[in-house]
Amino acid sequence: MTDKSTRAQIVEAADQLFYRKGYEHTSFSDIADTVQISRGNFYYHFRTKDEILSAVIQARLAKTRGMLGRWESDGETPADRIRSFIHILIVNRADIKRYGCPVGSLSTELAKQNHASQAEANELFTLFRVWLSRQFELIGCADADALAMHVLARSQGIATLANAFHDEKFIRYEVKQLEDWLASCIAPKPRALTARRGAKRPAGH
Repeated sequence: MTDKSTRAQIVEAADQLFYRKGYEHTSFSDIADTVQISRGNFYYHFRTKDEILSAVIQARLAKTRGMLGRWESDGETPADRIRSFIHILIVNRADIKRYGCPVGSLSTELAKQNHASQAEANELFTLFRVWLSRQFELIGCADADALAMHVLARSQGIATLANAFHDEKFIRYEVKQLEDWLASCIAPKPRALTARRGAKRPAGH
C-alpha cells in the first residue's frame, strides 16, 4: 500500500464516519480501525483530527466540483441541471433518511462548536449556491441568487425532516413539489397586451 493510497483511505474512512457518527464522536481509533492500520502509520499522515477534517472537506469539495461538472456536460438545459441537483435527494434517500444531509449536518455540528473549520465547510454550500445561481441566470431569471438559495433551503429542509421521520414517501412528494415549482419559474410568461380592452383606437383607424 503506497503512502498516497493510505492517506486517501484514511480520508475516505473519516468522511464516512464524520457523516454517520458526527465529527465530535469520531475518534482516531475509529478511523484507524476502519482503515486497519497501526496508530503509528496513522500519525505519519495526520497529527490531529482537525487536519483530517480539513482533508475531508477538501475531498468533498473536489468530489462536488466533479459532480457539478458532470451535470454541466450531461444536462442539455440549465433546468435539466437544476433537476439533477434536486434529484440527489432521491438518489441518496437511504443515507439521508438515516443520517441527514452530509453537507448540512457537518456545517451544523461545526457551527455549534464554533469550530475553526466552519467557514471551510460552508464553502460546500457556497459552491452549490454559485452553481445554482448560474443556472438560473442562464434561464433568464433576474433574481437568480434568491432562487438558488430557495432551492438550497428547500433541499435542506427536506433532508432534515426525512431524517427525523425516516419517510421516503415524504422525500418523493417534496421532490415532486420542488420540480413543479421549478417548472413554474421557467414557464414562459404571458405576453403583455399591446392595448387594454376598451381603449380607444387612434383617429383614422
